[in-house]
Amino acid sequence: MEIRRATTVAELVAAQHLYDGPARPEWAERFLAAPGHLLLIAHVEGVPAGFVSGIEMLHPDKGVEMCLYELSVDEPYRRRGIGRALTDALATVARERGCYDMWVGVDTDNEPALATYRSAGARDQGHFAMLTWEFPTA
Repeated sequence: MEIRRATTVAELVAAQHLYDGPARPEWAERFLAAPGHLLLIAHVEGVPAGFVSGIEMLHPDKGVEMCLYELSVDEPYRRRGIGRALTDALATVARERGCYDMWVGVDTDNEPALATYRSAGARDQGHFAMLTWEFPTA
């Protein structure tokens, strides 16, 4: 397995089978251009097998932290340590960038995700509610 940061639209599109839906090249380009956005892809024998995306967040009184935005491992590659390796790789990037922590929101019934993050050293901070606003897109 090799983990590499995606730096081109072609790399992001090639990994679209790992996303919730198809990649849109214009969004992939915007993602790559946004400061603090990154996506690491795990390749197994040249095939994108999983990814993790992160977003650096800066606040005036806290400094910089990394949000683990999304983690996905393709079904045939699960239970091989790829999710943990991707999480560890993102944590390494966060430390290199001077982040004071990294966090992720997880559904409390998502046992595979919880196990992955805990195995990578994350600690449970208790239950919280996540509220969203949905805006129609064109």
